[in-house]
Amino acid sequence: MIYNCIDLMKGKAVQLVQGRKKALEVKDIGSLIEKFKPFGEIQLIDLDAAMGKGNNLALINRITKKIKCRVGGGIRGVTTAKHVLSAGATKVIVGSSAFKDGKINKDFLVSLKKNIGKNKIIIAIDSLKGKIVIKGWTKSTGIDTFKVIKELEPYCSEFLYTYVDKEGTMKGIDLKLVKKLKKTTKNKLTVAGGISTIKEIKELKKAKIDCALGMAVYTGKLGLDELKKV
Repeated sequence: MIYNCIDLMKGKAVQLVQGRKKALEVKDIGSLIEKFKPFGEIQLIDLDAAMGKGNNLALINRITKKIKCRVGGGIRGVTTAKHVLSAGATKVIVGSSAFKDGKINKDFLVSLKKNIGKNKIIIAIDSLKGKIVIKGWTKSTGIDTFKVIKELEPYCSEFLYTYVDKEGTMKGIDLKLVKKLKKTTKNKLTVAGGISTIKEIKELKKAKIDCALGMAVYTGKLGLDELKKV
């Protein structure tokens, strides 16, 4: 499955390069929603909340009423997760909160699973130079992705792996790496970061890996009409 992304910052949809440099922004989110509706569901991320710089909850509430969304960014407690789900999100994506002091934050994940169920939880594994990064990709946990994925598996139904090394660059994701990652887990896997060709998307589909697309779609490098045919 293809998930087109809407990343929110100060009420606008933006695309960042490696989580730092803003490459573009779109004010008319309504037009994006209409364009993405044929794909069935989008990935909606609150970057402000992820970076601890406020939130876009009111906007998220409006968007989830117009299109199916999996929602992440700044979900640091059960209350917020429940709010997002009650607003209409299909699943919540948790990243930074899944880790604490260089380890898995089991207390949080146990509580989240108990309160909303593992089928509603996606754990984000944002990787830079092979290590999981948190807080909007600004801080490394020092945790190796491949060494922790099996330990995280019981707390979620799916993983979202972002190859931060190439995020926003349209220079291609590491197919060999993500295929290896897929073989390490029985959970669903969605990947993002650098994907920019139909060939890559077909390779991922063949490996039963979903993809989340951002920069390549926003710049027109990947056309929505051709994506519908994949």
